[in-house]
Amino acid sequence: MSKYQLGLALSGGSIKGFAHLGVLKRMGELGLQPDIIAGTSAGSLMGALYADGYSPEEILELFDDRGFATMTSLRPLGGGVFDTGKFEGFLSTHLRHKRIEELPTPLRIVATDLDRGCQHIFTEGPLAKCIVASCSIPVLFNPTEIGGVSYVDGGLFRNFPASVLRPDCALVLGVHLNPAQPSEYKQTIMSVAERSWQLIFRQNAQYDRQHCDIIIEPQEAIDVAMFDVTSSRAIMQLGYDLASQVLDSSDAESKLALLR
Repeated sequence: MSKYQLGLALSGGSIKGFAHLGVLKRMGELGLQPDIIAGTSAGSLMGALYADGYSPEEILELFDDRGFATMTSLRPLGGGVFDTGKFEGFLSTHLRHKRIEELPTPLRIVATDLDRGCQHIFTEGPLAKCIVASCSIPVLFNPTEIGGVSYVDGGLFRNFPASVLRPDCALVLGVHLNPAQPSEYKQTIMSVAERSWQLIFRQNAQYDRQHCDIIIEPQEAIDVAMFDVTSSRAIMQLGYDLASQVLDSSDAESKLALLR
């Protein structure tokens, strides 16, 4: 017998992570409460705040009008261009629970162990710092040190953590935000870097897609700048619309009915 009934896997995706909020909102309307959540990068951020007791709308409000500059500091001496101290401070201020193991909803945060070159799944530890580690895109952000080990974005090995939940869940619902290959990009450092990260994240997600019983993902790439918070509400609505299409289908309804 499975340890958990419904597991929710939330992929990385930078600003596209606001789509997770739309999915969670639609799930709430349908009375679907995940028994456990696994998240990578933006998925770990949204999943952690939801597991911490925030509603999707409350999470959106937390980030309204908070641009990239308010969350980071330029500091190209610690292994990345930007320091994440402000981001960690913001999370520490707003998180109601300080450690992963204290959360009302179990959470697994996926990061990359930069020292050993492998994925690491946090199931306990300092919540804010583990989220920052999972979100620390290499080169762009400084690595995050936890217990003497340097961690960066979990998307390098496991951007879509469905397989992290599969052994323990009767049903895995996955939200994958990087299914389509971006077709155009500019010949700038940031644009080339962003495209490279997207290709890595998209490729390593293929294995995890097959571990989902139900998957929610856009059919085309979400065309939005990586840190354009002005698009957050529109992206949340996109997630809501996608979730409505999938979760209201007869196929999803039949699978979810087995949990009741």
